[in-house]
Amino acid sequence: MNFSRRQVLQGFAAVAAVTTAGNPAAFASEFPESAAPRHWPKPLGSPVTESLRPVIEHSRDVRTHYEKIVEIADWMAYEELPMPNLAVPYGLEKTPDVAMDFVMVGNTIDTAFTDFRTHVKFQTDYEGSHSSDSEAMFACLKRAMDSGIPILDGKFLAKITRHDMEKIFAGNMEIPMLEEKMALLREAGEVLAARYGGRYYNFIRSCPPRLYDNGKGLVERLTAEFPRYNDVSQYDGHEVKFYKLPQLGFWQIYSVLGAAGGIKLEDPQKMTAFADYIVPVALRLMGMISYSPELEHAINTYQLIPRDSPQEIEIRAHCLYATALLADEINKLRPPDQLVIIPQIDARLWTHYHTTSWPHHLTRTIMY
Repeated sequence: MNFSRRQVLQGFAAVAAVTTAGNPAAFASEFPESAAPRHWPKPLGSPVTESLRPVIEHSRDVRTHYEKIVEIADWMAYEELPMPNLAVPYGLEKTPDVAMDFVMVGNTIDTAFTDFRTHVKFQTDYEGSHSSDSEAMFACLKRAMDSGIPILDGKFLAKITRHDMEKIFAGNMEIPMLEEKMALLREAGEVLAARYGGRYYNFIRSCPPRLYDNGKGLVERLTAEFPRYNDVSQYDGHEVKFYKLPQLGFWQIYSVLGAAGGIKLEDPQKMTAFADYIVPVALRLMGMISYSPELEHAINTYQLIPRDSPQEIEIRAHCLYATALLADEINKLRPPDQLVIIPQIDARLWTHYHTTSWPHHLTRTIMY
């Protein structure tokens, strides 16, 4: 009998999960609740990482394993880990303003591409290629552009209808959370039409070339002016900032347009990973994080993890914490002219696991 690499990987992970589930005390002993983590990432100057400590120090269902991170870094440091070159597809990087609009409109609805009932991922075909997950969503946007639909214009988005959505996002099934995505496009479209001539690129050009700048930076203004981007949660009375989509949008734009001079960004090193569904799966399967038996069971049986629940917050916080540690350990082993920033680590993990059949946590949310 032949087994695929994915089947073998799942088998190993399943054994580990069963072992932990059979001995709850083993999970508790990995990291006593009263003990603070011994290792903290280097400061980034990011309000996101600065907000994580209360979650990491008091987590009840998720653990990060520093020794495993060091082990992974010992071989991952010698991979290329390039700046991803597929963030702005279809040659749109040749027209920077269009590329910015394309990325940010997609970013507005970059949330939940797995059906919560059937667990099937959204997929579509475009120009002879089959795409899944968020890549399928971007393919739908480009297909709409090719058809003459003004999908990048805030004035159109502000009045987009369900019929428009069904036509634009035609695929193997109705795109998950269609109603929510439609509401997000309308909300963003109204802001763009009222303040920025209907275009995201006008918003970006109106900001200083920094993510954080005493309230005037790109992330700061995006989260303040567009409510859908204010990705924060409360954990035991502490505000935890994730800012997944605000950071991701500017990373996608910068990773392609930055080198060509299409956009300037002075502080990309302040970006974290993008706390979503997929990167935690990579970290979990590689042993860098682990879950309590209760959380492991909930994920593997496709139970919904409520938005803003302690479990959901811990999954996302440890994703950011573990990837920051991994970047630090990798940079200890690389030459000074080949140092990486955290989004490059995120890209390495996401691209290898975004089509995996291994279950990820399911949370109905507009934030990722």
